[in-house]
Amino acid sequence: MVGSELNSFSVVSICANSSSKNILAIAKQCKEVLGSKRIKIFYDENFKKLESKEFKIKEEKEIIRRSDLVIAIGGDGTMLNCSRKYGSENVPILGINLGNLGFLADINPDELASALTKILDGKYTIDNRFFIEVFINDEKEGYLALNEAVIHSGAVAQMIDYELFIDKNFVFSQKADGLIVSTNTGSTAYSLSGGGPIIHPELNALCILSMFPHSLSSSPLVISSKSVIEVLLKSAGKRCKLSLDSAKTITIKKEDLITIKQSNKYLKLIHPLDHNFFSAYRNKLGWGIGIVKK
Repeated sequence: MVGSELNSFSVVSICANSSSKNILAIAKQCKEVLGSKRIKIFYDENFKKLESKEFKIKEEKEIIRRSDLVIAIGGDGTMLNCSRKYGSENVPILGINLGNLGFLADINPDELASALTKILDGKYTIDNRFFIEVFINDEKEGYLALNEAVIHSGAVAQMIDYELFIDKNFVFSQKADGLIVSTNTGSTAYSLSGGGPIIHPELNALCILSMFPHSLSSSPLVISSKSVIEVLLKSAGKRCKLSLDSAKTITIKKEDLITIKQSNKYLKLIHPLDHNFFSAYRNKLGWGIGIVKK
């Protein structure tokens, strides 16, 4: 979806996971650009240590209620945190990348002024990404994740035994160190490092990937995001965990039933007009680097 010059951001919040000098410098650049557009600026509570007349610190609820846009300064960890807190509440997210890869945050600091100005002028695209919800047993309230849900033994070289069901259909039983269920967004995160496929953001799919399975025939499985995944733990040690986006960890045990399904919440990810999926990933993953065109 392409933005419009008729679109306007009257209140923009700036968020980060820390208040280091580097982040502070980027926040001040954002303030200059936003100020030139007469846009009201809020800062999240990570800037509290730097609170002054120029920093209007707001609580999470106030940012959700009043913001037209959230600018996340940092790496993908910061983007994930802001996406769960604010993006899941329908506030669009724009990322300024200070990390190493930054698959979600795609504005580089040296292009900040020009890129941000264009976006504020309505020259941007909106990339809708779905969340997943994870339920344990009969819990009515699920846990939200943008990248992945990981079930793991919690110990090196220790296996768990589980059964996998998709849409109530038995798929297989497996002994492995764990299981990764990733979204299209999370396909370039933990799943990728485990040998999973990269899934284009426009393909609404989930990837199921066993971690070091005790089998020679185990392969990643890509299914529709509309499918409901159930994992029944047949055996699990005392340290067995459920991890969500590497941010929230819950202890799970034998006979627990883990249900994973697409949430009805979506993240509105803002990109500059010149953003290109293949170009971005080619640069970040080093595809074809060093190849000379004749």
